[in-house]
Amino acid sequence: MDWGTELWDQFEVIERHTQWGLDLLDRYVKFVKERTEVEQAYAKQLRSLVKKYLPKRPVKDDPESNQQQSFVQILQEVNDFAGQRELVAENLSVRVCLDLAKYSQEMKQERKMHLQEGRRAQQQLESGFKQLENSKRKFERDCREAEKAAQTAERLDQDINATKADVEKAKQQAHLRSHMAEESKNEYAAQLQRFNRDQAHFYFSQMPQIFDKLQDMDERRTTHLGAGYGLLSEAELQVLPIITKCLEGMKVAAAAVDTKNDSQVLIELHKSGFARPGDVEFEDFSQPMNRAPSDSSLGTPSDGRPELRGPARSRAKRWPFGKKNKPRPPPLSPLGGPMPSALPNGPPSPRSGLDPLAILSEISKSVKPRLASFRSLRGSRGTVVTEDFSHLPPEQQRKRLQQQLEERNRELQKEVDQREALKKMKDVYEKTPQMGDPTSLEPQIAETLNNIERLKLEVQKYEAWLAEAESRVLSNRGDSLSRHTRPPDPPASAPPDSSSSSSSSNRESQDNKESSEEPPLEEGQDTPIYTEFDEDFEEEPASPIGHCVAIYHFEGSSEGTISMAEGEDLSLMEEDKGDGWTRVRRKQGGEGYVPTSYLRVTLN
Repeated sequence: MDWGTELWDQFEVIERHTQWGLDLLDRYVKFVKERTEVEQAYAKQLRSLVKKYLPKRPVKDDPESNQQQSFVQILQEVNDFAGQRELVAENLSVRVCLDLAKYSQEMKQERKMHLQEGRRAQQQLESGFKQLENSKRKFERDCREAEKAAQTAERLDQDINATKADVEKAKQQAHLRSHMAEESKNEYAAQLQRFNRDQAHFYFSQMPQIFDKLQDMDERRTTHLGAGYGLLSEAELQVLPIITKCLEGMKVAAAAVDTKNDSQVLIELHKSGFARPGDVEFEDFSQPMNRAPSDSSLGTPSDGRPELRGPARSRAKRWPFGKKNKPRPPPLSPLGGPMPSALPNGPPSPRSGLDPLAILSEISKSVKPRLASFRSLRGSRGTVVTEDFSHLPPEQQRKRLQQQLEERNRELQKEVDQREALKKMKDVYEKTPQMGDPTSLEPQIAETLNNIERLKLEVQKYEAWLAEAESRVLSNRGDSLSRHTRPPDPPASAPPDSSSSSSSSNRESQDNKESSEEPPLEEGQDTPIYTEFDEDFEEEPASPIGHCVAIYHFEGSSEGTISMAEGEDLSLMEEDKGDGWTRVRRKQGGEGYVPTSYLRVTLN
């Protein structure tokens, strides 16, 4: 069914329908254009949002790097999502707005041409109908005049008073009018025949063709409009896989948040490696009040020992915020040596033969680590960066030294490989002189050898610093552990352990002497715990808390560590306290610390 056959008389209806179709096409193009603007504004706002919440500093410097990395990954996925929205807007703008707008203009031109052709055909038909009407009216008028002329001639012919000339004249006039009527009749017949032919052509051929062209145009417009509808969803489906990946990436980022790992990262970034401060000792200021009236003004007790008072005595007894609680030095005589009554029992103190300058030097050495620990509590403002990273806390120093050592080893391996390559090239030049001069490589080889020697010295230097830092870390950790696990010192009345050395006996006697000078601690107050000589007391062997297997070989070269072979079964004595070391015991005997990352641990 076509418009030319079924709608042959609905020219105005077809005109309105085609105009409505083009208006619908323009409305859809306008809708897609506004949808494109919405998508572009949405993508722009998403990108601005991502830019607003992206961290201003690198993620690796953030303590909560795991959480921050997940958040940054989500922001990156949102940014990719915004890119896909921009792609949707671009596809809609190019494939829908531009194409359909251009096609709409073409359809308007084609419709205008077809309608103009139909109107011209109508005008031609109306013009032919007007000519037909004119010829018809002329024929009618000529017929009336011919009939009137014939009646006039007949009346004059019957009139006896009319002359012969008048009768002849009337007959000629009637004959003329009859001839004119006959000509008008023929013209009218010819015009009628021509109009009928034009009218048949108009209704059966010309207008149906125009209507069919308009129908084809409207159907093509409908097809393109349907394709435009499909492009709207196709643009979404095209980016749907990538948007799905963005959403999956957000889910992966959410699942990647690891609480334990974040805690470990915080520990690795900020662990200092210092030992915890010791207990604050009791300072007795009541002795001057309880002194007998007969005491001398110099503060000399009845037994002849001078007494240190005030801040000097306080500084001699303890160091605030110290790394370890060291035993108090014995009272000094005015000449710098200990008083005779300072050591009532046991051998003389090793400091008894030192001069005052040596004693002050030894005291200053013991002050330095305490001052460093105290500075670490206040912050590191104004620190001077040193090559061995001694300005850093012990744990951070060890990590930085380990990084520098690995970097130097990589550079050394690179120089060694370069030296081997130069040697091979030199051998090739010596065998085939046409390829090059062997002596031209001597400067490069010499420079490489110098670099290798320099890097070897740096590696040795960093290895020594690293060994010292690791021993310091293990020492500090051992002090902290022993301070929390060692029982209080035995009272002065208890018999000494049979396994204690002579040095511990001397120390006990000295502690007893000092405790006799100070009043007893109040009930509920912690007894001072001294961790300086923990190695002199034998602890009962603890039972293992688990089992572990060595994943890698480890050569325990530093103090406090123990060697282990790959695949060796070990007993777990103490878990990792956050510093990356675990205490284990070998089956052959021996106990020490090994890296936690080198073990596969199973707790009991």
